[in-house]
Amino acid sequence: MIYQVLKTLDSKNPFDEASAHCDIPCKIYDPISAQLSVLTMIRMVDLLLELKEKSALTLEQQATFTRLVNEKEEHGKKLKDDIRVIWGDYIKEPQLKLHPELHVLTHEIMLATSFAKQHIDREATVALLEKVNKFAEIFWQTKGVNVFRANCPYPPAESVVYPDLKP
Repeated sequence: MIYQVLKTLDSKNPFDEASAHCDIPCKIYDPISAQLSVLTMIRMVDLLLELKEKSALTLEQQATFTRLVNEKEEHGKKLKDDIRVIWGDYIKEPQLKLHPELHVLTHEIMLATSFAKQHIDREATVALLEKVNKFAEIFWQTKGVNVFRANCPYPPAESVVYPDLKP
């Protein structure tokens, strides 16, 4: 009913239409959340592989297994969402002219994330991290920010691309 009232009012005295390039044009984009998600996936795989070494799992270990798989899944979804938002809302024609590989790289990240979610495969998640690091490197280049690589200071202690924000 309210929809019909608003539609009638709009037809007689149209409302101004608002638009934005994304849901909330905040201009806050950073690939670190995607990088943290893939690091979490690697860590979950490491913990799952530790459980695999046991000949049989107790009920508590089975519950741990389920939680680890769920966390890996959730972080895979987050990773895809984070990359998709940057690719869809931030990446525009100027960035694509400088980095035409972004479409293919984004698609590869989506496929690699799906594969990593479907398997308990450390090599696959580390390869995914490399793709996400490449995406982060390109992202920071589009902002004119230099990057450096360092091992993250927590498990799984993998190499991550960081922005060099020193003045």
